[in-house]
Amino acid sequence: MIDLLIADDHAIFREGLRQILAAQADMRVSGEASDGDGVLSRLRQGRFDVLILDMSMPNRGGVALIAQIRALHPRLPILVLSMHQEHQYAVQAIRAGAAGYVVKASPSAELLEGVRRVARGGTYVSESIAERLVRDLREPEQRLPHAEFTAREFQIFHMLIAGLRVSDIARALNLSEKTVSTHKTRIQQKIDAHSVAEMVRYAVKHRLIESGEEPVGPG
Repeated sequence: MIDLLIADDHAIFREGLRQILAAQADMRVSGEASDGDGVLSRLRQGRFDVLILDMSMPNRGGVALIAQIRALHPRLPILVLSMHQEHQYAVQAIRAGAAGYVVKASPSAELLEGVRRVARGGTYVSESIAERLVRDLREPEQRLPHAEFTAREFQIFHMLIAGLRVSDIARALNLSEKTVSTHKTRIQQKIDAHSVAEMVRYAVKHRLIESGEEPVGPG
């Protein structure tokens, strides 16, 4: 049985999603959350096999939340269920630590396949997203500075713009503060940013976070 935590800020959508999942003999919805804080709270309270996560929610949303969850619960597969059909969002989510990405316009069969795939330790993206990713590999666009981030840099970048201090990140990722500071310096050099505020502006400009998201702590 796959125990699921579903997170979406729309109650009607969660109800419909719960009905689809409950109809499966191998799945069980064991928890729900309506915002980022609720997700973190539920994860502290119980054990889940897969988190189905909306990309855009109040309080700690987007890829910053994915990075934080991965730091705190590295073995939990995250399947993003998003309204965003642009493949850049899928790339950002997966680089931040998500195991899969399904757009909400997809047939329910894709969602169910995604849940089963990531529960087994695999990865999954919607067919429409996969087609765009393949097309980009064949005809790559001009690479933006953040495309040069390593996976660790991308994770730390999103934790920094979420408002976490170097010391907080070091504890969450089990790294030394010196190592995190080195990553921070490299990140700033790659995107030519001289402060966390400039990093946030860069993230908004390139749609790495929603323009309405606010840092959750001191920057």
